[in-house]
Amino acid sequence: MKITVTPDVFKLAQVFTISRGSRTEAKVLTVRVEDDDHVGWGECVPYARYDETLESVTAQVEALPDVFTRAELQRLLPAGAARNAVDCALWDLEAKKAGKPVWELAGLEAPGPEITAYTLSLASPEEMQKQAAENAHRPLLKIKLGTPEDMPRLEAVRAGAPEARIIIDANEGWSAEVYAELAPHLLRLGVELVEQPLPAGEDEALIGMERPVPVCADESAHDCASLPKLKGKYDVVNIKLDKTGGLTEALKLRDAALAEGYQVMVGCMVGSSLAMAPATLVAQGALVTDLDGPLLLAEDRPEPLTFDAEGVHPPRPALWG
Repeated sequence: MKITVTPDVFKLAQVFTISRGSRTEAKVLTVRVEDDDHVGWGECVPYARYDETLESVTAQVEALPDVFTRAELQRLLPAGAARNAVDCALWDLEAKKAGKPVWELAGLEAPGPEITAYTLSLASPEEMQKQAAENAHRPLLKIKLGTPEDMPRLEAVRAGAPEARIIIDANEGWSAEVYAELAPHLLRLGVELVEQPLPAGEDEALIGMERPVPVCADESAHDCASLPKLKGKYDVVNIKLDKTGGLTEALKLRDAALAEGYQVMVGCMVGSSLAMAPATLVAQGALVTDLDGPLLLAEDRPEPLTFDAEGVHPPRPALWG
């Protein structure tokens, strides 16, 4: 088995801004796993929030032994971007060798399209209202917040897209006091979900706090080992393959979270269709699907995912799985 890892860059359709900063391109790593007759593909997005860089993740992949199984990979690498790309590449390789789709190998039902959120970049209230109006036809909008001027932005988005469903992502940008102050207004404006309002290290304040709008763990939730620390704080768990370390752990986390009474959201970093493809399997029946990465790009992989009025469709074999 031969493993190669290469960096790829995809230009964004426009500048994308969250409370932590702005970007104009998506920098990803593509992992290729091949045997004598088949090649499997995977993609990951190293994330500085978790102390990952393109170089550090590349080094993790290149340090792997020459021969290992997907089950052994779960012990060889920790949850994170490196394991994600290799795990998904191994799933793709297994599917090609077996001549069966990944969903069948994983014992899942045949997947279908899922409505996905579309993310509006953080900007001035006027600009965000314009973005909302341009995308008002989309059924679900996601707003990046986490600043002292969040209410004018939220009001502006609602004015621009009065009929759209709205979820928001504070990216750890609020304090407990700010969240408590904003919560009634979120309800008034029809917000359906709030992602990670407080910093992951300060979310104990959510215990016992009234949550009129469901609160979703993102930075506080990585893999199954994260679940015990979420009790009493969150209503929903955001599953991202770059956090779980691949499809294998993501499916386990989904089942474990549902068994413990959480709802599930399936999210993504800003990457190409190859990164989203395995996540479409996890997203089946999720409360919220947020796999809009390719919609933010000016360029994508060959054979990209299909996005239409039904949502994001599962990948074709030419892409993955």
